[in-house]
Amino acid sequence: MTSEITLFVNPGSGRGRGAGAAGPAARALRDAGFTVRSVVGRDAPDALERARAAVAGGTGALIAVGGDGMVSLALQAVAGRDVPLGIVAAGTGNDIARSCGLPLGDPGEAGRTIAAALKAGHVRSIDLGRIGDRWFAGVLASGFDSRVNDRGNRMHWPRGRLRYDAAMLAELAALRPIGYRIGLDGGPCLETQATLVAVGNGPCYGGGMRMCPGARLDDGLFDITVVGPCSRTTLLRVFPKVYRGSHVDHPAVTVHRAARVSLEAEDVTGYADGEPVGPLPLTARCVPGAVRLLVTAGDH
Repeated sequence: MTSEITLFVNPGSGRGRGAGAAGPAARALRDAGFTVRSVVGRDAPDALERARAAVAGGTGALIAVGGDGMVSLALQAVAGRDVPLGIVAAGTGNDIARSCGLPLGDPGEAGRTIAAALKAGHVRSIDLGRIGDRWFAGVLASGFDSRVNDRGNRMHWPRGRLRYDAAMLAELAALRPIGYRIGLDGGPCLETQATLVAVGNGPCYGGGMRMCPGARLDDGLFDITVVGPCSRTTLLRVFPKVYRGSHVDHPAVTVHRAARVSLEAEDVTGYADGEPVGPLPLTARCVPGAVRLLVTAGDH
């Protein structure tokens, strides 16, 4: 094991928490005897290029400091490689770290966890989803939730969580069923009307919403949650249950499992790990053991 590792930092993550988290994490790693180098790009493509160079150069680990967007970017550098990934969760949602049982909101503790994992060899191989050459760890969202993201990204006011809430209210006013064609493992396409379809490699998105509560990160399969047509009243009544994962018991919700999923719908953008992937149609496949994650003792 090389003692030189790389911190992959997003200074703007979590309204500046990313930059603040890098210091305590780096101190914890250096205190444990590691040499720490930082990668901070001018923008996402430049940062990814630098991260890939670090991985190709033989860094002992790539440590993503930030939120799910930063972890998603790091995945593009380490997926399919032997270099393990560490996560210092310092964003707004932190759903990937949450799904993996990693420390949240404590960069020093996250750094100590990563150091201990590196020394003891506590590495867990987890699955990733792949869409073309894009990897994701959590959920591929499409439909109502992705349209809320689309609208929120177009809005300049209000800021923060209030912008998401305002976008959700606007999309509720425009709520209508979407015609989907869903292909599962090459079988006959399911043609259905739905409010949203979520493809879960992991269970969570949106800061703890367990949209695909049965999804496991190491079973080689996606959980596909299909929310059928429903009224605004029903959606608002069922929505709070998503945080517990109990929405899947509602008669409007069905769950499928498959290793390969194709989604077709008009005027719908897919978002994976909170980042836009592109318009449907999209095909995602589950790649078993695609990344080596540094985890706490007993979780490997």
